[in-house]
Amino acid sequence: MAAYLCPPAVIHGKHAVRTSQIVDEVRGRHPNAAWAPRIDGIAASTGIENRGWMLPLEAAVAPGSGSGLPAAGIGPAREALAGDGFTEQDVDRVIAALEAIPAPQTVQERTAPAWSAVQSYGERAARGALQIAGLDAADVDCLITSHSTTPALPGLDVSLANRLPLRSDVLLLPATQWACIAGTRSLALAADLVAADPDRVVLVVIAEALSTTYQPADDTLESLIVRLLFADTAVAAVVTGRPRPESTLRLDTAWHHTLPGTQDLHRLETREDGTHFVMDRRGPRAVQETVTAMWEWLRLRNQDAPGSWHPDVLLAHPGGTRVLEYMEQTMPDDWPSGLLRYSRDSYTSGNRGGAAVFDIMRRAYDAGQKAGSRAVLYAAAPGLTATALEGEWL
Repeated sequence: MAAYLCPPAVIHGKHAVRTSQIVDEVRGRHPNAAWAPRIDGIAASTGIENRGWMLPLEAAVAPGSGSGLPAAGIGPAREALAGDGFTEQDVDRVIAALEAIPAPQTVQERTAPAWSAVQSYGERAARGALQIAGLDAADVDCLITSHSTTPALPGLDVSLANRLPLRSDVLLLPATQWACIAGTRSLALAADLVAADPDRVVLVVIAEALSTTYQPADDTLESLIVRLLFADTAVAAVVTGRPRPESTLRLDTAWHHTLPGTQDLHRLETREDGTHFVMDRRGPRAVQETVTAMWEWLRLRNQDAPGSWHPDVLLAHPGGTRVLEYMEQTMPDDWPSGLLRYSRDSYTSGNRGGAAVFDIMRRAYDAGQKAGSRAVLYAAAPGLTATALEGEWL
């Protein structure tokens, strides 16, 4: 398989949003929610104090530009009020009061600014990755992109092809629905592409504005957790079929796994007021099943290795602290501790979805890794599906 990865570029959301700000906003909006008395403990349990968003918190909680009483509903409302004995003056007063109530933002009002930011951040990450690799846009033969929370057609691939700009014959491969698995699966696809043509240069760009799933009106516990978890990030990296002076990690093999019957556990739903990330409490347990399957894959792959084989670093995006803890608990006893330190470090500033593995990888790279160190990359996503890669630091 042998694919060579240059260090990734990582662009964090520029607007710092503190957990305390989110807690204050949610508490003020939903003071009588069943979980309201426990909100401080719930927030603390995430281990996240700050996260970066592409847009400020105010943009997520602002009312829409429309009225709480749609224009099509004024006539029927007047008729109903008049039929109940209201005077014409009373009807006018009630209608005016209803029209003064601000409507929630529409899906367009929520998504359009985020989509603009995703394109801008994606371009910055792409240019950064090319600079790190010592390449120009004209050197790119294939572009793989992902952005799950800002649906658009044409998507980020076509946007970047024009912004960078890329050659007209570049192969564009958008993967909008990869979500949290975008980091590992895009690298697996890139590795297959350069295996078929070692002279091919693949640019991977993932830009996620996960803050668009912040839905102020939702009062479920799951919605509260979504508000607290997500961060916005754009990442990019260059993958080649031959080693370059800038190459830092060789990817040797990939593994894919999908759990049947789990497609409803985590999902995105597009409603009138925007994109909602729907969580199921059974989700972490299902993700744990993919972790168990990955351990078995690694065991079989390395059963003939001399001595007690183990990775020197594990770059894992499992989605939450519960699965990180499960991974540590189920590792072979003779594996060293601290394999997930960069994953934990990344998670303290938010769940980055598909961009997470690149962010974790960048942290490991910046910390310095010895040549020959073995690395395992892992991510799980709604579906439930998982992809892992094994490679070696150069």
